[in-house]
Amino acid sequence: MKLLFVCSENRLRSPTAEAVFSSYPDIQALSAGISPEANRSVSTDLIEWADVILVMDAFQREWLMNGFALQLENKEVVSLDIPDRFPFMDQELVTLLEERVGKAVKL
Repeated sequence: MKLLFVCSENRLRSPTAEAVFSSYPDIQALSAGISPEANRSVSTDLIEWADVILVMDAFQREWLMNGFALQLENKEVVSLDIPDRFPFMDQELVTLLEERVGKAVKL
């Protein structure tokens, strides 16, 4: 399964998710951000690659739906509702990701 994690700047939350879930068997994980300053920006290629897109909050989901409506027609986009207050690889963030992604996607 291919999971694309999206946050604002692709510096903390989504790269943490990519690092965590890349170690899961049968999972390929990438991350991207919606900001022009993102380390890796969301693109049509990334959206087409993904089986499931997991965003950190509702704003990012709405942004994707507005900017990539055609590409998202047959895609599942899930909001994890994780606030932007965690450092990279923070244990509380890892725990939240594991719990919420586990509920959203059958791993």
